[in-house]
Amino acid sequence: MKHYHNVNVSLPFGLTEDALAMAMLEEDPESLAAASRMRARYAPELAAAALTQATLRRQARTKFGDAAAEMFFTRAGLEQATRPEVADHHASRFLQAGVRRVIDLGCGIGSDSMAFVRAGLEVVAVDVDPATAAVAQANLAGRAEVICADASEAAEQLITPEVGVFCDPNRRTEHGRVWRVEDFEPRWSFVMQLLDGGRAAGVKLGPALPHSLIPEAAEAEWITHRGETVEAALWSGTGANPGRRSALIMPNSRLIVTEAPPLPVRELGRYLYEPAGAVIRSGAIPVLGAQLDAGLLDPQVAYLTSDQLCSTPFATAFQVRQRLPFHLKTLRTWVRQAQIGVLEIKKRGVDLDPAELRRRLRLAGPNSATLVLSRTPSGAIAAIVERV
Repeated sequence: MKHYHNVNVSLPFGLTEDALAMAMLEEDPESLAAASRMRARYAPELAAAALTQATLRRQARTKFGDAAAEMFFTRAGLEQATRPEVADHHASRFLQAGVRRVIDLGCGIGSDSMAFVRAGLEVVAVDVDPATAAVAQANLAGRAEVICADASEAAEQLITPEVGVFCDPNRRTEHGRVWRVEDFEPRWSFVMQLLDGGRAAGVKLGPALPHSLIPEAAEAEWITHRGETVEAALWSGTGANPGRRSALIMPNSRLIVTEAPPLPVRELGRYLYEPAGAVIRSGAIPVLGAQLDAGLLDPQVAYLTSDQLCSTPFATAFQVRQRLPFHLKTLRTWVRQAQIGVLEIKKRGVDLDPAELRRRLRLAGPNSATLVLSRTPSGAIAAIVERV
């Protein structure tokens, strides 16, 4: 097999422990002063590599918490890496399927493989890029086998019916994120073959995945974690629910898409609901609307409204405090009278730049508020709301 080899356990990018430790002490690793101090002690390549890791570790805190301080990253790998709680969910799917060995194709920096290891699974992590595979090896610290190889070539030797397969196709190039599945690596046809039902398999994709690309026999779940919709995961084989579409609000609130009549369009009521992104992406808004006895503000806008307040993990509820005409002069008068200095602006179906609107409203004062702007069949509306 071409480019098929195990990765040695060592620090990636030629790093040394002392250089990395010194870089981590820098308050601003990207500053010229930090670079000068590091280059006074280390070769330029080593200094740059250590400072880059220090920078990425700081950026990774929002995703990995304190664990980021001991991990290694590439810039693209950090962007695509699965959050630990979501990766643990992936691992739980394989455990529920009775799988004990997982082949992680396109492992990136190893975030999913780390979760599989935490769950007690035997793991083989595969990545085609040598530098990325070295990062995964460092993060896995010998707890899993890491192989540098093309995913499709590795699959020929590693995949058997009893193993589980996980694939997170590379959706980034040196020019940035790619959106067409034809540009993914490994190739889309190979990814679809993994979901033929011959084994327990999971594929992680972006939440904007068109429904038309989802195999009918695969299960699809859209995941929202801490308010952010992070992925669409496709599952097949043992443990999957063929044809099921659902929204999962972490950690364990699931809304299954079922046939439901179209929701009515209503005038703005006492309460406004903003569905979670996973609900919107999965197509579950009619199901949620029926649960809330709510209607839509507009047929093409994902805001629900009702005169009744219902508790739900699938949407953020707002109480409508005031409805205003959608006119700059009216909004400016309200801002001045209410002494609004901080304004959160939520909008759907309205073509405007929130930052520009804030500037034109001339915010000043000690108070804060939330403004919702939405298209309706009778024209755009503005509503002052408060989170329930």
